[in-house]
Amino acid sequence: MQPSRTANALLAEPGAAIGYRGPVRRFARRAVEGRAFPVAVVCAVILVVWYLAAIFMNWQTETEKLARAGDYTTGQAISATWSAERPVLPAPHQIVAEIYKTTVDVRPTSPRSLLFHAWVTLSSTFLGFVIGSALGMVLAIGILYSRTLDKSLMPWIITSQTIPILAIAPMIIVVLNSIGVSGLLPKAFISTYLSFFPVTVGMVKGLRSPDRMLVDLMRTYSAGPLKTLLKLRLPASMPFLFTSMKIAIAAALVGAIVGELPTGAQGGLGTRLLAGSYYGQTIQIWSALITAAVMAGVLVWAVGLVERAVLARSGGRL
Repeated sequence: MQPSRTANALLAEPGAAIGYRGPVRRFARRAVEGRAFPVAVVCAVILVVWYLAAIFMNWQTETEKLARAGDYTTGQAISATWSAERPVLPAPHQIVAEIYKTTVDVRPTSPRSLLFHAWVTLSSTFLGFVIGSALGMVLAIGILYSRTLDKSLMPWIITSQTIPILAIAPMIIVVLNSIGVSGLLPKAFISTYLSFFPVTVGMVKGLRSPDRMLVDLMRTYSAGPLKTLLKLRLPASMPFLFTSMKIAIAAALVGAIVGELPTGAQGGLGTRLLAGSYYGQTIQIWSALITAAVMAGVLVWAVGLVERAVLARSGGRL
């Protein structure tokens, strides 16, 4: 009689049969030890807290409506807090339904579509991020090789980030409109203002990261500043650069949304938020906020993919 496959698998390695519970047990153990289970637990806790908060925030308004209509039970009151037309805090399923309605049931080119507004915001975000990243890298290289720029410019770069963006955004838009610059560029410049700082700081740290012995070795090979920058400092700065770019692209999205608030634009997530606040459409406000959060996560993930590809190609660590 030949042993079964399971017996052969267990006998193939000493001690393999100890604690064996089959494929279900192995799958459960991998899920607990991996990332999926902790993330699922956190999401479940957030949903439970959110639904409880929706009951608390909407209770008074909805129970007053039910009381005017007659007697009501606790279950009816709870159900009303989760299905209010204009809730103080909408329930998660209401937000999901609003996102589905404004992305699937409406043409993407329609001003009522959330995809239309997301694309408008994404356009200014990407343009501002590109300009901010390029500006940050240029400033970092200048600070690296110029002691004057290091001592004079770096404090101003840090100080610039202490100015509230809500205060400076209208000023930027008014000034640019006065010289005939309107549309996408003003919002992109606000995104640039928020995104260049982390890139500058991270790039300076990365360019200064090579060991002194490696810099001296480049000098012994008669490598000038440009060749040292291209062959040593830039490759060493890549991990720092991409880490700062992940922060920068999320900040650029925030800048684009803030830039849409005072412009009176006809599109963008900021416009969607503003319209929702005017008409008391809290579900619309929260759907735009959740869409912005998802966009930020996707953008950071995309930068991470580029980082993995660049570091793999250059032989860096992933």
